[in-house]
Amino acid sequence: MALVFSTDWSIRGVQNTVKEIGARMTHHYPVAFSLLARGIANIFKDTIRISMVLFRILIPIVIIIKILEELGLIAVIGSVLAPLMSLAGLPGSMGIVLATAIFTNIYGGMVAFAAIFASEQLTVAQVTVIATMMLVAHNFPIELAVARKAGMRVGVAFGVRMVGAFVLGAVLYHTYRLGDWLQQEAVLLWRPPYENPTLVQWALGEVQKLLIIFVIIFALLLVLKILERLGVNEFLKWALRPLLGRMGIGPEATNITLVGMMLGLAYGGGLIIREAQSGNIPHRDIFASLTLMGLTHSLIEDTLLMMLIGGHFSGLFWGRLLFSLVAVYLIMRLLSRVPDHTFYRFAFHPARREDGGVQEPQR
Repeated sequence: MALVFSTDWSIRGVQNTVKEIGARMTHHYPVAFSLLARGIANIFKDTIRISMVLFRILIPIVIIIKILEELGLIAVIGSVLAPLMSLAGLPGSMGIVLATAIFTNIYGGMVAFAAIFASEQLTVAQVTVIATMMLVAHNFPIELAVARKAGMRVGVAFGVRMVGAFVLGAVLYHTYRLGDWLQQEAVLLWRPPYENPTLVQWALGEVQKLLIIFVIIFALLLVLKILERLGVNEFLKWALRPLLGRMGIGPEATNITLVGMMLGLAYGGGLIIREAQSGNIPHRDIFASLTLMGLTHSLIEDTLLMMLIGGHFSGLFWGRLLFSLVAVYLIMRLLSRVPDHTFYRFAFHPARREDGGVQEPQR
């Protein structure tokens, strides 16, 4: 098929060229083109469905968090956390940093840290500890709501991540202290620009974030479908089965878990909500996947962000990953001894099906 088109670059010319390409593709490859168009249409429909579920969670919570920020209530919560920070070898002022990350996100925690950094003399080890704690415990209002929508009870999700943050912080603190590692003074590599947006600017910024989420979800679904067609999914399930299987994560949840670990709980959680509603993944597998994604997600992006405020890769990446794998293994070993009725009562509630019903407990 000769691909020779008009060189008219006007709007009408481009439109005509696009129509011509479509006509030729449809004429020469009618079946393939039809299947491709149908596949993309299905992915777009799935994107809308997943995004709407996430947006119903995100929008009201974002508004509530903005109100809490304006009222100064996050700083009050930070003062409550201050006495606990010594467990991880940190000054009490880091309580405000952790509280900000918990109720906003990683970026909010970074801004709070940068504001306090000048008044504290922190070692690289201490910065690594608080940065790693923020990586485990951040954006709770949204991420816990996503976990709840997928079936995990909020109290359990909160406890796992909050306790996990302090246990990991304490482990890193004592490891660096006993080894006399990273005891040099920390250097802040990034300072946030001063911003005080109006409500309109803030609202427009949030709308932009929602649109970005929509685009990323569409891209994720498209990539996952391509990987499925290429057989990569089956290879990943086979390769990771020994590791994830020991943590109670079956092959059906492997790809979604990897998405969450690499890109973030909002994206991986959004995909797992869809699978939970469809009933394709056993409930204990969903619980294990959500637990692992809760403790360690956005492994690349968030790690790099925390290095900008002076954290060390050893704790931010390897420490967090190793701790998360061990923690999920121990949690799921413990839950394997828990009967189903106790599991469903205290740890997991079946997600609502797409038709509005409720998934029956799986035996």
